[in-house]
Amino acid sequence: MIDLRAKPFFLNDEDIAWVEKTIARMTEVEKIGQLFVPIGYSGDPEYLDNALLSYHIGGVLYRSGLAEEMRETHRYLQMKSKIPLLISSNLEAGGNGAALEGTYYGQQMQVGATNNPENAYNLGKIACREGRAVGINWAFAPVVDIDMNWRNPITNNRTYGSDPALVLACGKKYMQAAHEENVAVSIKHFPGDGWDEVDQHILTSINGLSCEEWDATFGTVYQGLIDAGAMTVMAGHIAMPAYQKHFNADFPAELIPASLSPELLGGLLRGKLGFNGLIVTDSTCMVGFSAAMAREQAVPYSIEAGCDMFLFNKDLPEDFAFMLNGYRKGLLSERRLREALQRILATKASLGLHRKPKVRIVPEPDALEIVGCDDHARLARDCAEQSVTLVKDTQHLLPLDPLKHRRVLLEILGDFPSSPRIQETMRTLLEANGFKVEIYVPENFDNAKFDVTSFRARYDLVFYVANIENTSNMVTNRLSWHTFWGNGNNVPWFVRERPVLFASVANPYHLVDVPMIKTYINCYGNSDFTLSALMEKVMGRQAFCGKSPIDPFCGKDYLAY
Repeated sequence: MIDLRAKPFFLNDEDIAWVEKTIARMTEVEKIGQLFVPIGYSGDPEYLDNALLSYHIGGVLYRSGLAEEMRETHRYLQMKSKIPLLISSNLEAGGNGAALEGTYYGQQMQVGATNNPENAYNLGKIACREGRAVGINWAFAPVVDIDMNWRNPITNNRTYGSDPALVLACGKKYMQAAHEENVAVSIKHFPGDGWDEVDQHILTSINGLSCEEWDATFGTVYQGLIDAGAMTVMAGHIAMPAYQKHFNADFPAELIPASLSPELLGGLLRGKLGFNGLIVTDSTCMVGFSAAMAREQAVPYSIEAGCDMFLFNKDLPEDFAFMLNGYRKGLLSERRLREALQRILATKASLGLHRKPKVRIVPEPDALEIVGCDDHARLARDCAEQSVTLVKDTQHLLPLDPLKHRRVLLEILGDFPSSPRIQETMRTLLEANGFKVEIYVPENFDNAKFDVTSFRARYDLVFYVANIENTSNMVTNRLSWHTFWGNGNNVPWFVRERPVLFASVANPYHLVDVPMIKTYINCYGNSDFTLSALMEKVMGRQAFCGKSPIDPFCGKDYLAY
């Protein structure tokens, strides 16, 4: 039974009447359409009319684009939609999730490393204020996964860390800021990622905790955020055998993701945790969903199992037909369709979308002045300066001295789009501080020089900057090298010949692959503010303030030396 007057909706009689009257006036096709949150690929009116609005969608998500173009696209959609839309964005790291000009505040682990939840409030405030300026009313954030396994390739620096108390405190602060901006959050990824070492984008992942272990960790986080008023939850393509068997003694041995599990959505999330709000699937294009059940059945069953909205599509016309036919055949019951519609419309009503004239749902152009503004940049700089963490310096290398360490071999690890910017920024910063910088160039048979004497004569310091970004669809985010059969200068064979400094601007667990390096720094993010803060700290002009929100030694004591 849905209580629309209770948390998180808090609707009054007038709001509830709008929900019920709207459902009563909807056609069968319009009801099915409300379940869908497709991803948009164009702002062209013909595309918007024919590829999206013609399916009576309930929401939409666009990847980050130019702020004015995003605002215009969202405005057009709201003006033309019969029912106001939930317009979402991945606002995990700042307003850059909604607009290219938006403020990149910092990765969540960067916030966690400040050990100050007020920085999570700043993240939520900036992300949702800038998102709202372009028409966003639904944040697919915060990530409230717990980074329990250092090998996990997808949680990593997207999380606030491995401490459930810190994850909860930061999640609450982000949510508080979002609600102040009248943006709904979607806490993710239920029942919790970070336990295993795989990525649900390419297979169904597992939360393998016992019920008691889950209650003390992820359960504490979800219960705390639900009690604090989280409006929506994103169901991951993550199995949790312990609770699935707890609620269903006959549960099969095969992996069934939460997005298709009544045991986890109904028994655990709705029942045990008492969540009354909206549940949305994670992207249904992920293999963790697609491989779990034939899509023709999975599309309607995701709603029957307990989700209220269906995120993204392999093909919207086909998925729409699967949902409609599933409803007509009884795979999706009338009861579950009505409950989903009530929660979808109640979420829209709780944001006041039904009370606003269509022309005012998306702000006017002057609202864009806040996107990427100086005040937000200042807060991002402050967070960067508070987060950079000195993990170890057992060789007592720091601070660097441009007289003693003048000739620097700079090595950028990681072939990502941001790597060229990082290389040039670090070169500029080093040269501005009096160092002579040489950029590492991978060896070949024409330029290779292997002798130790030449290496010692050429360099005073080797400075690694690892930019192995956390990205989906990768089975690992560990270091890889241009070894040149062990003779190349990319691999750190020279740690006993010259001092070596290693800084990671993404994955904080690289020390496990470079145990021989004695000076190691975690930055958790690669913004220019972070790179500048890194330079100030290695020069001794700023203190290292960051506190590791995870175990950078990966449970291996020898890495500390």
